[in-house]
Amino acid sequence: MDKLKRALSGNDGDEERGFVGQIADSSTLSWSTRLRGFIACFLIGFLLSVLGSVSVFFANYKMFGVLYTFGNIIALASTCFLMGPVSQLKKMFSSTRLVATVVMLVTLVLTLVAALWWKNGGLVLILVLVQFLAMTWYSLSYIPYARDAVKKCVEGCLN
Repeated sequence: MDKLKRALSGNDGDEERGFVGQIADSSTLSWSTRLRGFIACFLIGFLLSVLGSVSVFFANYKMFGVLYTFGNIIALASTCFLMGPVSQLKKMFSSTRLVATVVMLVTLVLTLVAALWWKNGGLVLILVLVQFLAMTWYSLSYIPYARDAVKKCVEGCLN
């Protein structure tokens, strides 16, 4: 456990304290409880996304959209156990992540609307693809220089 805490510690670009220090200040839950909550939510989200993906093989695109979207929502919420919901929201809506966050949240909602109210399987597939790309772009924003590397890779492939 201490090894994991040391691996996650360090300076955040916005704060002078380390990552673990920010976590400790943002919650009254113990480190092991937060870690268990994160792992449990992440695994539930992953399981829902996998179950949704399996439903594609049965041509049930609406079920796919619902399960995949709820899986992403729960997996995204799992990080609230690590950094706290307020800190998570602040980081999500920072200037570097704003566009990816808005696109991701809009496609999460539109995917559910397309599956549950409009009942349009083709639109669900398109929205899940956009949702996946937005979630990937959002996730890459947490890795230094990852977005730049992806941009250069795509430019290299297209040229």
